Amino acid sequence: MMKYGYDFYIIAGFLSGSLLFGRLIPELLYGVDVRKESEDGNPGTFNAFVYGGVFCGILVLLADIAKGLIPTALCARNLGMDSWKFSLVMAAPVFGHAHSVFHKGHGGKAIAASFGVLIGLYPIGQPLLILIGCYLLFAVALPVKSNTRKSVYAYLLFLVVSILTVPHREILLGCILISAIVVHKHCLKANAAFRRGEEWRLE
Repeated sequence: MMKYGYDFYIIAGFLSGSLLFGRLIPELLYGVDVRKESEDGNPGTFNAFVYGGVFCGILVLLADIAKGLIPTALCARNLGMDSWKFSLVMAAPVFGHAHSVFHKGHGGKAIAASFGVLIGLYPIGQPLLILIGCYLLFAVALPVKSNTRKSVYAYLLFLVVSILTVPHREILLGCILISAIVVHKHCLKANAAFRRGEEWRLE
């Protein structure tokens, strides 16, 4: 039986991440282009729920989680997590979603995909629990109204806490890369909104 190397999972993860289900599923089911209908033009889970409905949103959420989970979990099971390339396997679906090769480098905010990657690390659950905790902090304990700011703050805190607490070097590097990709993508969208004269309030 052929055994694929880390490079295969990096490429597979990037290509799967580049499939923007937040655009594809609403368009296939209802003929809705969420990029045109929504204020922020983001082909993600939130807009799929808003403009496609609950069923459509759930499908997009599961698909976006799966495209991060599957390549990460398969690589971890078949090759292990002890190569520095595993960090790139973790980052690839997130980068693909944020900068889709199928849409000229344009993509979504990669939140669901990054959660999928962290779920794919099971039975190692620490990074996933950290990210959930960071989101809960800014959603409940220190509520932030803007989803963009909430995500930026959560991923920056996730970065800091991961550096301080995650012992596995390759997984830590993957967490750092994921944080950098997501924060950078949110800042790009916020900057684009600012240039259009909009307040930094993107949902």
